[in-house]
Amino acid sequence: MPRIGINPNRGQLTDYHPSRITLAMLTYLPNQAGYFAERLAVTRLSLESLIAHTPQPTDLLVFDNGSCPELVSYLCHLRDKGLINYLILSSSNIGKISALQLIFRAAPGEIVAYTDDDVFFLPDWLDAHLKIMNTYPHVGLVTGFYIRSHLRYATQTIEAFSRQPGVEVTRGLLIPKEMEQHYIDNMGRSWEIYQQEVNGLEDMRLTYQGLSTLASAGHHQFVTYRQLMLEVLPTWDRNLMGKMIELETAIDQLGYLRLSTYTPVTRLLGNVISAENAAEAHRLGLVARSGAVAKPRIGLISRFMRLPLIKRLTLGLYNRLHILINS
Repeated sequence: MPRIGINPNRGQLTDYHPSRITLAMLTYLPNQAGYFAERLAVTRLSLESLIAHTPQPTDLLVFDNGSCPELVSYLCHLRDKGLINYLILSSSNIGKISALQLIFRAAPGEIVAYTDDDVFFLPDWLDAHLKIMNTYPHVGLVTGFYIRSHLRYATQTIEAFSRQPGVEVTRGLLIPKEMEQHYIDNMGRSWEIYQQEVNGLEDMRLTYQGLSTLASAGHHQFVTYRQLMLEVLPTWDRNLMGKMIELETAIDQLGYLRLSTYTPVTRLLGNVISAENAAEAHRLGLVARSGAVAKPRIGLISRFMRLPLIKRLTLGLYNRLHILINS
């Protein structure tokens, strides 16, 4: 007899009901060396700030894109404690777009709050996002930290909305220098590179029904409708990164707004926890350790390494070693 008895769950019902909102994080840590040396601490702070500062009821879904055992063990620990509701572990890195396909198909909520694994969440961040979605018409994406360079693309719907009755528009350089410096420090930019990114761009503040926002949104962290993302997500893609601007352009072309909270409710972490972010974490009762940031060398060797031919050869070797190590 191949079967003994009948499965006792047959005919039974579950008491579980998914929340309307699914929090979703994509994690990736192939190793703990080089660029990723401090990234485990970054991912931990990102996840713990998300859990600590998100009101219930929500469900948390984490998709891990082929990480090293140390991060996988940490994620399993959070799942076993009941802090992660859904944990999907990929045996290899399938790329960001392909991971988003799986995330948005698996997420049970009508609304999905997506994030990369290097975002710091402040108290009341979710309420600030939902307030925009509940106030403005036809919202596609809402982001908690405004980045001026995102105004270079996918602004057709925003410009059309700005001309509607009842919409107050202010243009200019509206964000404080501290926000720009935070972006520069945590995204590995210099002021010179940043100025090239934002040259000719002006911020656009929209005020509608008494609520101010900043035009455009980011793809590192956003709140959106699950069904919309399933409609615009590209098919499976072999690129490990990329295609996110095309995704936002598709949302814009469908007539959906891309907006950011006027006051930041998230912070950027990058690949190392800065002293500034560590201090903010400690103020909020979270454990964080600032990482060691290497200072650029300006000696003879540094100048030699910056020669165009030497730089190309070195970067080529670095890319080959990266592929070899992570293949």
